[in-house]
Order: sequence, then C-alpha cells, then structure tokens
Amino acid sequence: MEKDNSITKYFGENLAELLSDKLLKVYKDFSKDRYMTAIREKVVGLGYTQRIELHADEIRNCLPADYKKASSILLEILGPENPNETGMFSEFYWIMPLGKFTEKYGTDDFDTSMFAIEEITKRNTGEYAVRPFIRKYPEQSLNRIREWACSDNFHLRRLASEGLRPKLPWATKLDTFIGNPAPVFEILEILKEDEVMFVKKSVANHLTDWLKVNRESVVELISTWRKSENRHTVWIIKKATKNGLLLMDS
Repeated sequence: MEKDNSITKYFGENLAELLSDKLLKVYKDFSKDRYMTAIREKVVGLGYTQRIELHADEIRNCLPADYKKASSILLEILGPENPNETGMFSEFYWIMPLGKFTEKYGTDDFDTSMFAIEEITKRNTGEYAVRPFIRKYPEQSLNRIREWACSDNFHLRRLASEGLRPKLPWATKLDTFIGNPAPVFEILEILKEDEVMFVKKSVANHLTDWLKVNRESVVELISTWRKSENRHTVWIIKKATKNGLLLMDS
C-alpha cells in the first residue's frame, strides 16, 4: 500500500539532499553527486515504499562495502532520541531509508543490525526492519525482543509488540509463530500493564491481528486478561475487542 503524494513527495531529491549533508559531516568520502544523480534519475514514478528502498540502495552504493562500517556511519547521523510518542511520519521521517538499509543488507549480521534497529526505533521505527531477523533468527530475536519489552525506553517496548505483529500494515505477513503463538504471548504478558499509550495501542492492535490469524489461542489469552483489574490492561482489551468485535462474536 502506497502513501499519497503529500507524503511521497518528501522522499525524492529533497531527502537525498538532506541525507547527503548529514552523511558528509561524518563520512567525508560520501559522494553526494553520485547519490543525488541516482535519485534524480530513478525516483520519478515511484511510490513511497519504492522510494525508501531506492534511497537505501543508493546510500549503500556510496558507503564502505563492509556492512559494519556502513552501519556505524549511518548511526552517527541519527542525533538525539525522539522524546515523543510518534511513529514514522514526523520530524524523523528521514530515518526510514536507514531502517530499510538494515532490513535489506544486514541479515547476515544479527548483532550489528539489531543494535541499529534499537537506535533507529528510538527516533523513527524498526518494526519493518526487524521482521527478516525474526524469520531468520527466531530464538535469538525473541531473546532480544524480550529485553526490549522490559526496557525503560517506551520506543523499545512498543517495538517489542509492533515488530512481532503477524499482520502489520504495509508489511508481509509474519507467520513464524502463528501455529505456536505462546512465545509471542509471553512478551505481550510483559506489556499488558504498560502505562504509555504508544505501547498500549500497539498491544491492542497486536491482539486484533491474532484474532484474524489464530482466534482460538488469543481468545483464551484475552479471557485470562479480562480477570485483571489493572486499568491499562482493561483499556487494551477494550480496544482490541472493539477492533475485532465481529471476530470475537463469531
């Protein structure tokens, strides 16, 4: 699904200019001319997601071939963490190609990439970048995601839920745990009393996803959560079951 032109327009030459200037401050060998020319020639007619991938590809062409070095350079331009409960389309929109870079080129380096995803999500979101790693390294990923769920950083706690959603919008279906959702539900258990709305909305939407892909298992989980008097858990259940009302009643 593509975003409308009001958003897509921000991912053309203007973004190449912005990223070039940031990268040149930390990596003097970055070829702004090469990057700008490639974007100018290839971006016309592309939708939002295609443009993000194009930027990731062309950034890759202008950085060291060594993935660790390239990733380190990209992390240097991130700047301060986002203090607000905002997702992708905010003042940190320009980071999105960095997430795509990690998602596309970092799957052979779990530790470097997961660290990058952590830093990216504190400013934008790592919910798309993390999914290939969940598929390739399910146990390792669950261990790291469990740490995120217990983090003091609400961006990481949200990522613990959002990254594992089986039907995340604008992403391919994550079917790794559909037949056995118990490991995912263990992580949601950690988050079910979270006080931050940004996290609570993700957990509620996550439960709604499960109503669509493994209704029997999640109905059992929701039934258990209904016994709680915690106001945050109550809110999550109300939101999740309202989103999936027909599925709950069927």
